[in-house]
Amino acid sequence: MTTSFASLGLAEPILRALTAEKYETPTPIQAQAIPSLLAGKDLLGIAQTGTGKTAAFAIPILQHLSANRAHPVPKSPRALILAPTRELAIQIEEAFRAYGRFLGLRAAVVVGGVGYGEQIKSLHRGVDILVATPGRLMDHMQSGHVRFDRVTHLVLDEADRMLDMGFVRDVRKIVAALPKRRQSMFFSATMPPEVAKLASEMLYQPARVEVTPKVITVDRIRQSVHFVHQSEKRTHLVKLLDDAALARVIVFTRTKHAANRVAETLERAKIPADAIHGNKSQNARQRALDRFRTGRARVLVATDIAARGIDVDGVTHVVNYELPNVPETYVHRIGRTARAGAEGAAISLCDGSERAYLRDIERLTKRTIEVVGGQPAPLKERSQPERSQGPRPQGQQPKPGQPNRHGPAKHWHRRRFDRHAA
Repeated sequence: MTTSFASLGLAEPILRALTAEKYETPTPIQAQAIPSLLAGKDLLGIAQTGTGKTAAFAIPILQHLSANRAHPVPKSPRALILAPTRELAIQIEEAFRAYGRFLGLRAAVVVGGVGYGEQIKSLHRGVDILVATPGRLMDHMQSGHVRFDRVTHLVLDEADRMLDMGFVRDVRKIVAALPKRRQSMFFSATMPPEVAKLASEMLYQPARVEVTPKVITVDRIRQSVHFVHQSEKRTHLVKLLDDAALARVIVFTRTKHAANRVAETLERAKIPADAIHGNKSQNARQRALDRFRTGRARVLVATDIAARGIDVDGVTHVVNYELPNVPETYVHRIGRTARAGAEGAAISLCDGSERAYLRDIERLTKRTIEVVGGQPAPLKERSQPERSQGPRPQGQQPKPGQPNRHGPAKHWHRRRFDRHAA
């Protein structure tokens, strides 16, 4: 028997909002998570973007807050949701507004890249639900604009990306300032040891929900690789886009600088494109997303960190302009296409220096990616032609002669991300 939202015991105003949003049947993570959360349990959710996890935690929080009415107190939210990127935080806050439109609860979002003034005003007026990136929230916390003595619900979303971006220390400081008696929800697409350790610190006897469409998604996507010298990649990409079948395309680069260069090349070739990365202002990022969603831009060129949490329907192709140096990232990237049962395609441009990355990806996905162009160059040692975003993955040591960016300058590097990349 198919589960319905009404059968989950949701309040009528929430059901009315879900109907307005044209939600008919809960996704697997919603059907599994919502009853446990309504019962007050902590939750460990292992799920990727696109599984419906935002509604899985937002709906129970809204029901709890509306059932326990309290006038908003200045600076003191009752629910705190931490997200790694600005875009994801904004999308979560919009979801809370949509699902809670008939409840009269206040929600606000606090992220970097925009001014402090309006955020401070919102916090001082009082909010029920606060969605934030860790770096900006730490700023407000240290300045006395927010306190956590009334928090009853905590969500940590995309915890593995928090680790990648160097936010874990700030997350621990924020969590340490919260009341011990609270309901906590923890979501991550992957569960490396450091993330598992953080989950064990945050959660008390949690219900565990695991929704991993990784293999299904990969199997549904047509994957191919072109062996192309790094210096020829931009020209090759333009030629690929001569094919009108590449109608709505996300192109992934490893660095902000490369994203800018690729977008500029496409614009010169009369292909409408925008770049999105951590150095872009929030307004510029939102404009780029709006242009891509509405079809005014055919191509969105993105770094991994900036793209995390962005859910755009109808993406026909993902192009890996540069292969990621972490194979799991490849799976996250190509999962941007083939959503909601549709088919999609992923095209990778592989330089000789990236052969080892390709090998790791094939090992992870347990399939050989079809070569459709070029000849593979001799396998080279791993290299980083341009500095990648974020800290080096846990346990990876610098090469001989390479400075260790996680030595004395470690804390400065992390705070730079907190202020400007989240």
